[in-house]
Amino acid sequence: MKTTEPIIKVRNLDFYYGPSLALHQISMDIPPNLITALIGPSGCGKSTFLRCLNRMNDTIPGTHIEGQILLNDKDIYSPDTDLANLRQKVGMVFQKPNPFPQSIFDNVAFGPRVVGLSRKKSELETIVEQSLRQAALWDEVKDHLNENAMSFSLGEQQRLCIARLLAVRPDVILMDEPASALDPIATLKIEELMTELKENYTIVIVTHNMQQAARVSNFTGFFWLGKLIEFSSTSKIFTLPEQQLSEDYITGKMG
Repeated sequence: MKTTEPIIKVRNLDFYYGPSLALHQISMDIPPNLITALIGPSGCGKSTFLRCLNRMNDTIPGTHIEGQILLNDKDIYSPDTDLANLRQKVGMVFQKPNPFPQSIFDNVAFGPRVVGLSRKKSELETIVEQSLRQAALWDEVKDHLNENAMSFSLGEQQRLCIARLLAVRPDVILMDEPASALDPIATLKIEELMTELKENYTIVIVTHNMQQAARVSNFTGFFWLGKLIEFSSTSKIFTLPEQQLSEDYITGKMG
């Protein structure tokens, strides 16, 4: 039986770009093995919040947080946090596919080689195949593993980036508008893939597409001007939101 204990707990999170407050008092429990969607207008803090979950914002000078983010009850902002280990456990898929200009095989093998998951070539080959299968890409590329990843379609490149992430065995997958650069068919494949992956992974997705959030997610958080206005089951937030602002945004009256 799967636990219902949140895998990520966010408590009273404030995030600053220099003196500017970008996120204000965000608290949220992210459940395991489900898809949590973050919605809201551009500039409302969704992507900033997502990047807080694996400390990607640390790369931006002058940023800092107040509050807590707990991964499996451990504070990821504590001084003794190993950032490489954190980003292995909490991986990110970006808006635009960013494969390395290398072969399909070397893209997926990169992470396991770096973190030492495989010592033998046969082990590496197994990890690459398993990861590509999990990303629903194996059948398309199994005869092209030595070809340059840049020669494939955007949809295939995005699934390759997901396979590359899966190869290092994360617990949580963060997705920042993962289908916004893709055509409708490739978008559908990414959505189907997310639904399959939540059996083994926790997924948090930022999306501007509310239909996508309604289709794929189990929980939804609505952000507005750096604040979390409402967080609830997706079915509830799309049919019976508690806040008028949520209803106005979802029905298109504002935003």
